[in-house]
Amino acid sequence: MAVIGFIGMGNMGYALLKGLLKEFPAEELVFTAKTDETRRRVYAETQVTYTQSNAECANSCKYVVLAVKPQYYPQVLKQIRYAVTEEHVVISLAPGITIEQLKEALGSDKRIVRAMPNTPALIGEGMTGLTYLEEELQEDEIAMVHKIFGSVGRYADVEERMMSAVVCASGSSPAFVYQFIEALADGAVQFGLPRAQAYTFAAQAVAGAAKMVLETGEHPASLKDKVCSPGGTTIAGVAALENAGFRGAVMKACEACWEKSESMK
Repeated sequence: MAVIGFIGMGNMGYALLKGLLKEFPAEELVFTAKTDETRRRVYAETQVTYTQSNAECANSCKYVVLAVKPQYYPQVLKQIRYAVTEEHVVISLAPGITIEQLKEALGSDKRIVRAMPNTPALIGEGMTGLTYLEEELQEDEIAMVHKIFGSVGRYADVEERMMSAVVCASGSSPAFVYQFIEALADGAVQFGLPRAQAYTFAAQAVAGAAKMVLETGEHPASLKDKVCSPGGTTIAGVAALENAGFRGAVMKACEACWEKSESMK
């Protein structure tokens, strides 16, 4: 019997599965996917066993990761309702679907963890928000949930009411960062830097800046000020971003994510 099972092999499910293979042997994992083609492809790439149905996948493991899009949850929850027991720990990756809603669909005795990871989990640099009812899980089960998401990056426990904010801060934000890297590279290409080099310079600058925030513990504004020499190039660029409403645009993007996540309840 496997330890961790994945129902769904979209971008997020696949990223987590690939990430977990760095810490867990393939025989401790199992998955299922919507189509035979996807099941065969993922098996060929990972050597992780797959099942033909969602119920069979749930029966084959203790920790069941629901990695399907929110619109498919009603169908999937019906299919696994009688396969999931009080011994299982169900880990939901869907934004907006609450623990209470999941218990209504699966049974009030079911034990639920909500997780909001992001796709950098694929390379071990993910960030995951976790929420659960602590009294429902054993210490070793909490430790396993932490191990699962710790094996693909960082994680933090949060109150459930904060999960939509986690979607803004880390769940959806990699897409915003990719947009920024693309725009930054376009700006450099405009002034003659070859595109391949422009992407490398821009992406490494973002990676390095993020690492500075995490490893120094300094406030981002303080780190920004250290780059901005009086009358220099950086402060000129910062001023241009401010005049264009850069920070306001980012906060508007977060607001849109939060509202969409909340509307899914």
